Amino acid sequence: MTRGGIRIAPSLLSANMAELGAEARRAKESGADWLHIDVFDGHFAPNLSFGPQTVADLRSWSDIFFDVHLMLARPMDHIERFAKAGADLITVHVEAEGDVTATLAAVRELGCRVGVSLMPGTPAEMATAHLEQVDLVLPMTVRPGFSGQKFMPEVLGTITEIAEAVEERDLPVDIQADGGVSRDTIPALVKAGVNVFVAGSAAYGAPDLGEAIAELRETATDARRELG
Repeated sequence: MTRGGIRIAPSLLSANMAELGAEARRAKESGADWLHIDVFDGHFAPNLSFGPQTVADLRSWSDIFFDVHLMLARPMDHIERFAKAGADLITVHVEAEGDVTATLAAVRELGCRVGVSLMPGTPAEMATAHLEQVDLVLPMTVRPGFSGQKFMPEVLGTITEIAEAVEERDLPVDIQADGGVSRDTIPALVKAGVNVFVAGSAAYGAPDLGEAIAELRETATDARRELG
C-alpha cells in the first residue's frame, strides 16, 4: 500500500456542464481534495471535453488542486497550454504518441506535478518503467471516454503490481483510480494500493456532494485501517 494520504477527487465530467465554475467551487467547499479534469480529443478516447481555456476560466472560480488527465493522441502538443492555464498535476498516457519519457520531463519542466496513466489491459511495466519520473500513476479502471461506466475488477492485479513496485523502490508516488469508483469498489482498491479516488457519478451524481465526499473518504479510511 502506498504511503500517500487518502484524497478524493470529484470528476468534472460528471458535473453540471452549464455551471462548471460553480461546480469547481462547490467541489472545494464540499471537502474535495482535488478536482479531476478529463481532457478528451475525440481520437485517443471517443469523446470531446475540456480545453485549456476551460481550465484557465475555472481557475478564477477556485484554488482547488487541478488534476488534469490528458487523454490525447499527442499530449506533447498541448501540455504547455494546460500548464499555463493553471493545471497543478498533468497526467499523460503511456499509449499516446511520442516519447513518454520526454513528455513526462516536459511536464516537470513546466512546473507541474507529473502523472502517468495506462488503459485497462496495458501491462503494469509500461508505467513502472517511469516511476522515478512521476508523482502519480493512474491505472484506468474503465475504458475512458464517458462517465458512469462499470468498474473493471480485472485491473486490480495491475494496480497491485504498480503498488508493489512503488513500495520496493521506496518512492513517494500516489496511485489513483478513475472509473466506477464508489463505496462498493473502494475497499478492493485500497487493498490493491490506491490512495487517490476519482469519483464521478458517486460524487457529482449524489444529492449532497459534501456528504458523498465524506462517505467516500470514510470508506477509504476504514478500508485502510482494516489493512493495519
